[in-house]
Amino acid sequence: MKAEPIRRWDRETALLAWVTACVSIFSFLFYLRRGEVLLYGDAVAHINIARRVFDSRTPGLLQLGTVWLPLPHLLMIPFLLSKSLWQSGAGGSIPSMVAYVFGTLGIFRLVRGALGFPLPDLTARAAAWGAAIVYAANPNLIYLQATAMTEALYLAFFVWAVVYFLEFVQEAGLGETSDVQAASSSITRCGLCLAAACLTRYDAWFLAATMCAAAIFIVVKMKRRGLGSAVRNFVLFSAAAPVLWLGYNAIVYRNPLEFANGPYSARAIEQRTPGASHPGSHDVGTAFSYFLKSAEINLAAGNWQKLWILLALTGALASFIAGFGRQSNSLVSHGLGRRQWWPLLLLGVPLPFYVLSVAYGGVPIFMPVWWPFSYYNVRYGLELLPSFAVFTAVAVYLIARLAQSRGFTVALAVATLVFVAASYSSIWRDPVCFREAWINSRSRVALEHELAEFLKAVPPDANLLMYLGDHVGALQQARFPLRQVINEGNHRTWKQPADADGLWERTLADPAKFASFVVAFDGDPVAAAVQKQDLTPLAVIHVSGQPKATIYQTHARSR
Repeated sequence: MKAEPIRRWDRETALLAWVTACVSIFSFLFYLRRGEVLLYGDAVAHINIARRVFDSRTPGLLQLGTVWLPLPHLLMIPFLLSKSLWQSGAGGSIPSMVAYVFGTLGIFRLVRGALGFPLPDLTARAAAWGAAIVYAANPNLIYLQATAMTEALYLAFFVWAVVYFLEFVQEAGLGETSDVQAASSSITRCGLCLAAACLTRYDAWFLAATMCAAAIFIVVKMKRRGLGSAVRNFVLFSAAAPVLWLGYNAIVYRNPLEFANGPYSARAIEQRTPGASHPGSHDVGTAFSYFLKSAEINLAAGNWQKLWILLALTGALASFIAGFGRQSNSLVSHGLGRRQWWPLLLLGVPLPFYVLSVAYGGVPIFMPVWWPFSYYNVRYGLELLPSFAVFTAVAVYLIARLAQSRGFTVALAVATLVFVAASYSSIWRDPVCFREAWINSRSRVALEHELAEFLKAVPPDANLLMYLGDHVGALQQARFPLRQVINEGNHRTWKQPADADGLWERTLADPAKFASFVVAFDGDPVAAAVQKQDLTPLAVIHVSGQPKATIYQTHARSR
């Protein structure tokens, strides 16, 4: 079969986009109907942070806070203008669903471009389809893309940054040839994707540093002077997003690292937690084992996990040798001479980032198969899904090309599909990310449901005093306007250590002056303030595993 040049949008790409969109919509409707879109507390928080930007007593971009990066919330805002999309959580799911489709297309283009540059043959196209299937059919990703979690969105930006970086390397030229204009365009697009990723998750900051170093190395090694300015702009653009966020934190919170060491950071939360030390804390070896295991259980159960590791290592080794190793006559005779596969190794960047985060960043990962035998941040292992998808495809492609037998290639393709189907079927009924969300949400959802039922009976013009850090989902369920809730976001954060004239602080000091009702959870700032007031409880909600919620009526005319 005669190979055709790669086109950026063709029938294969359109077909893949259509199929992936159908999977996305169907799975979203499935989880929405079962009331499982809002199981993750973080998903509820993301949605309501975005909503508070325009629905608040003090609306504005300062409602974005500091711990989470702003882009996911900004992308949700247009869809959360609708109260029904806010209440159901669908408005927060839409960016994730779109990202899931584009992420799959990115995997397809990445593998087809790497294995088939400049003319993809049938084997390269088949490998690209295989990688796309591995990515798109993962049960854990399918669940997360139906929610307001940031994993699907980040993975899309991550994958496309690697796509454009690979194309930059290819277009920069092999030997004496080079397409400077095309390479400059690719590195610019890579910078855009990288900047978006840097405003989505902190993982991308590590990725940006790695990519910038690699781009500079390429220009210096290849002596492509015409690309110098493009790469310089790429480095500056990639650094702009982190610098912007550091500047925002410095101006608003008087601490450029507020997101890393402030009271709501992962490190601070760990220090406030009894028995704060977690597996892998200050132990790189254990941290590596826990993160890799979390990646394995996001792919398969039991012995299937080891086969994934074997295939991925084979593909990664092939990518390294193709880019940096010496080429044997055997490889050249099979059409596998020097290939620009090494940019695919960038897909492994999440591994060192999360290992260091677990070891030194106060980021725990708990899994049901290892101590402490619970669920927390298991979803982080999904960050390695693109590398497993791509490197498995590379390994299968390499074996097929070395065999040079059509019958063997067909049998290998069938065996690979059976392997993927068997692996995913082993976790399909109970994806670990879904179980993590379900187990950790049961008591929270029960408490928020009870509180929401009470809030539905509150007069529609009433004002409320409530700390939103833990149970804002109750307001969302009740469709209670956030602009009628005085909360911890209603103060000027640059006033340190507290804003004495802020609405939040003044209401805590005298709830009856500003609020008709007060909702206090044991241990939160509102509960501590209410103890100093002469208020009579109107209702008390007890749910096992959650702090007691007490509702007070102030009998005052709120304003």
